[in-house]
Amino acid sequence: MSTSPADSFDVVEATVADVHAAMADGRVTAEALVDRYLARIDAYDGRLNAILAVNDDARERARRLDARFERDGLAGPLHGVPVILKDNQDTHDMPTTAGSAALAGSRPPRDAFVVERLREAGAVVVAKANLQELSFGVDTISSLGGETRNAYDLDRRPSGSSGGTAAAVAANLATVGTGSDTCSSVRSPPAFNDLVGVRPTRGLVSRSGIVPLSETQDTAGPVTRTVADAARMLEVMAGYDPDDPVTATGADEVPADGYVPHLDADGLDGARIGVAREFFGLRDEESASETDAAAVTTVVEEAVEEMAAAGAAIVDPVDVVDVDFLKSARVLQYEFARDFDRYLSELGDAAPYGSLAEVHGTGEIAPSIESRIDEAGILDVDVESLDENAGYLRRLRRRQRLRGTTLSRMTELDLDALLYPPSRVPPVEIPEHQPFTEMNCELSAHTGLPAIVVPAGFTDAGLPVGVELLGRDFAEPRLFELAYGFERATNHRHPPERFGELDGV
Repeated sequence: MSTSPADSFDVVEATVADVHAAMADGRVTAEALVDRYLARIDAYDGRLNAILAVNDDARERARRLDARFERDGLAGPLHGVPVILKDNQDTHDMPTTAGSAALAGSRPPRDAFVVERLREAGAVVVAKANLQELSFGVDTISSLGGETRNAYDLDRRPSGSSGGTAAAVAANLATVGTGSDTCSSVRSPPAFNDLVGVRPTRGLVSRSGIVPLSETQDTAGPVTRTVADAARMLEVMAGYDPDDPVTATGADEVPADGYVPHLDADGLDGARIGVAREFFGLRDEESASETDAAAVTTVVEEAVEEMAAAGAAIVDPVDVVDVDFLKSARVLQYEFARDFDRYLSELGDAAPYGSLAEVHGTGEIAPSIESRIDEAGILDVDVESLDENAGYLRRLRRRQRLRGTTLSRMTELDLDALLYPPSRVPPVEIPEHQPFTEMNCELSAHTGLPAIVVPAGFTDAGLPVGVELLGRDFAEPRLFELAYGFERATNHRHPPERFGELDGV
């Protein structure tokens, strides 16, 4: 292990700002920082099972950054910051597997656009995280990595599909992390692990080089311990990518001064928050208990009161959409095979298989994911005729209707954001599966509108609960104001007890 100029810097709960301040003071180097996080992964990941692979080049990259720092100062806004990537984001120097044993040998020729942006900003990729295999589900189970556990209760799920990133960041195995979100994946895992997660407006962040689930619903986003770090991450990740034409819609939407200036401790003062009651309470008595749902509702109700105390005007209730109609706008089942096959074709010789059907045919997919693919009829869809598929086209039209209805409702009531829990119930105990029907991921996923999740507190059983704020098109600056104001007013983020400071690191 490399020797730091001083051994006083504690990486537990360290932020990007903390890291850079310590570098400026000579208390830590990028190489020493990488060593400390790798030591934590080695010591703690056996309990979490959150990491699929560590980056053998991380130390050398950190050394190069240290040399540059001595010569020129910070190389970028994430200089030397250790990041964990969800392993569905292409890396030229590591395999990209989507958690699938069938893709264990897949080594893409180039980085995903967001990974390229992170590295250009100075970030150091220290590891890649486990995920729900192929991102299809909300448990974080994969044939390659097994089952990831919740950082606050090792007997429970971390949610998914970005559960590996969330558990790792919660346990301080890196400074920040990345996820992707088709429906829930950068929102419910942070909520279950006392973190911040951002699903950006569709078109703000590129999807190129990310193993897809649904071109219409997919996006990438940051997973962090603080709102400030989420803002810093999103500043870097956002941007126009000619390989993902939808990003043209967001090309001019990032503020010229970025998101960090919108970190206003008084961000809730004068805000108008609408409470979307249709997303509270148990939906299906066979999936969980009323007691479970009540535990989440109690915490979120307290969060609403805290927002009011911080100066927000609460509009309660707000009827936004019919939940059943919202569910009927899901297009993942139509697009999964089409988009996955396209991704494999773009890998060229690096692709171990040519199609989702071939990957499925290996028999190597984790049983719970394989059964979901079968039950959803994913491989029965004629992807060549989707442009003429009435059911698919009807769902696309419903998405536009839902988007218009939601924006109209927010405009009529002059709302800055809609509020609801990311999940109606807490993390379930393993081996139970997290009930998707109790997730509230679809409003953002089916409208393309942005959402941020922040820690809201804990149930009486000590399980983290998050609160989700959904904003208008490209209203990320306002969402950061609201979330930062709430974070500063409440300080609900607390690290898990099992993963404290290591002696000597």
